[in-house]
Amino acid sequence: MAEESSLEGSEKEEIDSSGAGLGDLTSMDSIESRWVIQEDDESEIDVEDDNDGFDGTGLESDEEEIPEHRLIRTGPRVDSFDVEALEVPGAPRNDYEDLTVGRRVLLAFQTLGVVFGDVGTSPLYTFSVMFSKSPVQEKEDVIGALSLVLYTLLLVPLIKYVLVVLWANDDGEGGTFALYSLISRHAKISLIPNQLRSDARISSFRLKVPCPELERSLKLKEKLENSLFLKKLLLVLVLAGTSMVIADGVVTPAMSVMSAVGGLKVGVDVVEQDQVVMISVAFLVILFSLQKYGTSKMGLVVGPALLIWFCCLAGIGIYNLIKYDSSVFRAFNPVHIYYFFKRNSINAWYALGGCILCATGNFLIFCNFNLFRSGFLQLTFVCLVLPCLMLGYMGQAAYLMENHADAHQAFFSSVPGAAFWPVLFVANVAALIASRTMTTATFSCIKQSTALGCFPRLKIIHTSRKFMGQIYIPVLNWFLLAVCLVVVCSISSIDEIGNAYGMAELGVMMTTTILVTLIMLLIWQINIVVVIAFLVVFLGVELIFFSSVIASVGDGSWIILVFAVIMFGIMYIWNYGSKLRYETEVEQKLSMDLMRDLGCNLGTIRAPGIGLLYNELVKGVPAIFGHFLTTLPAIHSMVIFVCIKYVPVPVVPQNERFLFRRVCTKSYHLFRCIARYGYKDARKENHQAFEQLLIESLEKFIRREAQERSLESDGNDDSDSEDDFAGSRVVIGPNGSMYSMGVPLLSEYRDLNRPIMEMNASSDQTNNHPFDASSDSSVSEAEQSLERELSFIHKAKESGVVYLLGHGDIRARKDSWFIKKLVINYFYAFLRKNCRRGIANLSVPQSHLMQVGMTYMV
Repeated sequence: MAEESSLEGSEKEEIDSSGAGLGDLTSMDSIESRWVIQEDDESEIDVEDDNDGFDGTGLESDEEEIPEHRLIRTGPRVDSFDVEALEVPGAPRNDYEDLTVGRRVLLAFQTLGVVFGDVGTSPLYTFSVMFSKSPVQEKEDVIGALSLVLYTLLLVPLIKYVLVVLWANDDGEGGTFALYSLISRHAKISLIPNQLRSDARISSFRLKVPCPELERSLKLKEKLENSLFLKKLLLVLVLAGTSMVIADGVVTPAMSVMSAVGGLKVGVDVVEQDQVVMISVAFLVILFSLQKYGTSKMGLVVGPALLIWFCCLAGIGIYNLIKYDSSVFRAFNPVHIYYFFKRNSINAWYALGGCILCATGNFLIFCNFNLFRSGFLQLTFVCLVLPCLMLGYMGQAAYLMENHADAHQAFFSSVPGAAFWPVLFVANVAALIASRTMTTATFSCIKQSTALGCFPRLKIIHTSRKFMGQIYIPVLNWFLLAVCLVVVCSISSIDEIGNAYGMAELGVMMTTTILVTLIMLLIWQINIVVVIAFLVVFLGVELIFFSSVIASVGDGSWIILVFAVIMFGIMYIWNYGSKLRYETEVEQKLSMDLMRDLGCNLGTIRAPGIGLLYNELVKGVPAIFGHFLTTLPAIHSMVIFVCIKYVPVPVVPQNERFLFRRVCTKSYHLFRCIARYGYKDARKENHQAFEQLLIESLEKFIRREAQERSLESDGNDDSDSEDDFAGSRVVIGPNGSMYSMGVPLLSEYRDLNRPIMEMNASSDQTNNHPFDASSDSSVSEAEQSLERELSFIHKAKESGVVYLLGHGDIRARKDSWFIKKLVINYFYAFLRKNCRRGIANLSVPQSHLMQVGMTYMV
């Protein structure tokens, strides 16, 4: 294996795993004693125990748990990885708690603009696309098409999404990756082996453990966890659905804006399709330029516009029903769907591709569920959106009963003459709103996929200080605009764009159906008959619709399909490369035996200061640390291995953010810190705040460790107390209260500066056991040791904090397959080189950075 090392742009040198080739840096014999890569060191990842690969004293170890360091009293010891080191004051709370009545009404009002804009604009183009595939021959064709639209609205948006899918949310989060995250919490399906048992103890996990009686759930969980094929298949399904979401973010603005602007051809005879395209391009540029203004800023503007739009739909529908033909109410009889297919056969099948457009925007309903989680969506859809949509479609059908020739512009032709221009204006505003909300949902989906290791890191801007989850991704925004303009200019026909639109929507729908079915089996554990009925009905219907749109892919909609394939390739390559890199880092990590052999000075000079070494390993000493030892003449007196880890939950509470462990013994001054974030969490800390947070967290960990050691020293003499607290150890807090060792302790403490001896004295008074001379002496020594270590930390902090960045890249071996070389050496390397570094969120000055690169051969 060849590796590369670089320090602040210095020349790179080739070295092998034993250190050969570093003769320019130091002598060969010292190299071999400094850094020897351990080959067989899999225990920390493969073996699951309550301590996540650490021994009973908080020390990282590759060996079995050391018996003498375990507490003697009763029960399993609590893992300090479960205890938060610091709660950040003023941390943002979950979005919409403790709202006033006025605020709740306002939020319900905002749902129109944020969630229902896409499905609300579907009457602009649904009938136009349907009847371009199956021209109107007689009135019964209109009735049949209307019946098909009405029952599609009832079946997909209402029954499937509002009544079923919304219940499959991940703690209020919706979307393809939110479903994948929810499944990941109940079964270990992630291909990147960085799971910890302590992750499951995060309060937001909220696991519903499968009941032993329901063997089906347990068997499914076991099969998912033990089958690599099923894990990859599930990942491919999720990535395919996500790629369709991104494609939807391109085609929704194109379809909505062009349909709305196309109304000009009805009002002004001289307007041609070329002029419609030019105006649409101008609108799209303005739309994406305004995307940086967040949902909370724009929601108050778009809400009234969408309310007016839905009122227009209902009003125009009622007007046409009264003026033209109210017999369209017969469409509620589903037998007319059968007659429609019987008369038109193949054309009716092609028309399904246009019919599914009436159910667009379902992803928005589910994805934006986190913004309005208190029943706003269900209430608004059932009481306002669905009735207005049905009236709008019925009004268009009533108009077409007597005006078959206007089917190509069904909506604008059915608008009364006096109201045409106001309705045209409102329709264009509604179309822009629908486009904007879909783009926002795409941003949210990309952020989720990035956090779960399936998309390169991009710069994410949080557009709201008050509400979490409202984001803007500049690079993606302009990329979507460029692709959208290509689609509009190359596919100028509404019919072809509509076919592409249906393809993207159905891809998302089918993915959601399969994932929700899996959730029903694994998590909800409901009757198998209900699960099969859900899968057969909805997936069967969606496959029929998909067969219609895929048959017309040669018309020009193939551009969207190619775009979705490209996005799928990017996500899969990133996940594949990340998995290989992590597995290689696990294999190459330094052995603890080597660390002990090097001694507390690590075979080099320990300079004053704190070094924060960023890496992605959750266990073990990363191999990149060996590069620092062999490349630098000195290492900091205190080194903290910092791992930024995203766990499959929306939000990790601030009081559960940091996990600390000691690496080796106290004299080494090596620690591991895992900073856990959910895929919805915003990382807004600057480096000063992060450093302060980290140091205070470390101090709390050390105090707690000293407290546990004090309990261990008293364990042999206090055997009588076991009966008093059977099955649970207790700790005496500063106020004299007793705390169980089975729950986090630090959150209960308010005065952490109180000496350890006082705590033990309080404990002794409570249990009526006076101090003897030996215990007094041991406590004094423990207190002195604690104070010395805390003083050491303060001095190291005063000397400065340096961020040691280890960039671990990978390259395919020379004997690898050509495809693997192409993917790893070029595609993945390009993505990694151009993605955003994880440290970028902290805005660390260059003077505080030190980088060493390392290349693994895989």
